[in-house]
Amino acid sequence: MDSSFFEYIQQLEKMAFFSGYPLVYAIVFFIAGEKNLRAGYKKRIVSVLPYAYALVGTLYLGLQLRNLYPDYSLENIRLTLIQPYLTIWALLSIFFWIPVLSKKPVLSLIHSLVFFFILVKDLISYLFQNSTDIYVVRNEMKIYTDSLLLNLASVIIISFLFFLLSRIRVKK
Repeated sequence: MDSSFFEYIQQLEKMAFFSGYPLVYAIVFFIAGEKNLRAGYKKRIVSVLPYAYALVGTLYLGLQLRNLYPDYSLENIRLTLIQPYLTIWALLSIFFWIPVLSKKPVLSLIHSLVFFFILVKDLISYLFQNSTDIYVVRNEMKIYTDSLLLNLASVIIISFLFFLLSRIRVKK
């Protein structure tokens, strides 16, 4: 098979994990801007974003480890990864577990924009140059929807965990 097919599949994997984050980020900031929310909740919901992004990155790492199983040798990794720089960029999202990076949520947004621009590039290519097939755009929009759901679920899960941890601290 042609390597461009496998390159496309790996690109879709990255988009499935990371391309929906900018919209989730915007939604959370919109919700945090509501005047009805208390200031503590606003700050807390925004501070959760980088950790949710790190959770998505950790899930992506798990997928990559599963794809490489059972041979984790450097040679197999080199042969398997068709877009190594983009994969390394995706794996850098794990560093948002580090509190120093998590204090600046905009860094996670900037990191995810790389994957969002892949989607935008294909949409613009389809609309204006007609060089992208409609089925490619449909696949990417389905993947983008899944990415939105994954990122939204990760924000909800991390928010719930932070809520539980704060309740446990209050009881002590």
